[in-house]
Amino acid sequence: MKRIAILGSTGSIGSQALDIVRANPDLFQITVLSCATRIDELKSQIKEFSPELVVVEKETQALHIAKEYPHIQVAFGEEGLIAAAVSKCDLLLNSLMGIRGLVPTYHAIEAGHNIAFANKETLVAGGELIMKKVKEKGVDLLPVDSEHSAIFQCLMGNDGKKIKRLILTASGGPFRGYSIDMLKSVTPSQALCHPKWKMGSKITVDSATMMNKGLEIIEAKWLFDVDEHDIEVVVHPQSIVHSMVEFSDTSVMAQMGRPDMRVPLSLAFSYPERLENDFPSLNLLEEGRNLTFEKPDNVTFRCMDLAREACRKGGSYPVVMNGVNEVLVQRFIDGKIKFLDIQEGIEQAMHRHEPVYNLSIDEIMEIDREARSI
Repeated sequence: MKRIAILGSTGSIGSQALDIVRANPDLFQITVLSCATRIDELKSQIKEFSPELVVVEKETQALHIAKEYPHIQVAFGEEGLIAAAVSKCDLLLNSLMGIRGLVPTYHAIEAGHNIAFANKETLVAGGELIMKKVKEKGVDLLPVDSEHSAIFQCLMGNDGKKIKRLILTASGGPFRGYSIDMLKSVTPSQALCHPKWKMGSKITVDSATMMNKGLEIIEAKWLFDVDEHDIEVVVHPQSIVHSMVEFSDTSVMAQMGRPDMRVPLSLAFSYPERLENDFPSLNLLEEGRNLTFEKPDNVTFRCMDLAREACRKGGSYPVVMNGVNEVLVQRFIDGKIKFLDIQEGIEQAMHRHEPVYNLSIDEIMEIDREARSI
């Protein structure tokens, strides 16, 4: 029985992760659940999975949960997330949104926990620090993003030193093919309507701006120890080929499947084994008849190139880029700024920034706080 702690259990990834646990009650036991705002949903999860520890965002929420469930340990805030990260478990799923996943990830690695990783911003902002700690502690960092899980699977049984290039696929998001003039008037509701994937609001807008792919380039650099210039992106609207690896002999391996986040989640949970899932299988005669690949439009959608620039410059540049992006995406969702203001604001912030290198975790968090004061 594998004991699993979930940070972000009421979000899109966390909810789908619980589907895996629900379908395999003899294999997995939930020890930790956490959420920020969806308290009613959290209560339903508590009743179903009986965790040992529950973490919420605010003290008032914690007092309410503790009163209703006196047999369960309840914590709140960042200290609560750290307590969850170091709690007794066999695997920690980090599906928190944004930079708030960095500190608990660091502490979980320090505690020697293997991590199912769905919080790309942690590696974007703290990749050097996190991967150094991963190697020091000898833990597994198992990618949950479909693209990185695909690369991980392509590398299983292969020599990672023989990689020629990584090829990340991108759906293109809801605005694929739009011109800059067309983007001037798009709304949050349009941006939040992804044509293929069911995801949280922040990552869905990131997909619309193509920043999500930029973040994934940086994540892939750290996860697979590959230079940024050896990571290519192609737009693949059907989202059937999740990513590819070209090896030194020019052989290309691809991982394919229907767009279903439960598949990479199930692998992360069962690794190094595979589960017997009953998800719908890929029908190549139907879904694979018209697979296409396109060059990204980096003139209209500049966020991916801004992420590449931040990756090449290193140090605190990715921290600033990520922090400003999180703030501007939320402002766009709230209707306070226009869609194109996101990439404009990120570019301006990066150009103003005076970089710092060899960052500690405290320095990363402080630079992130400063970047958000835009």
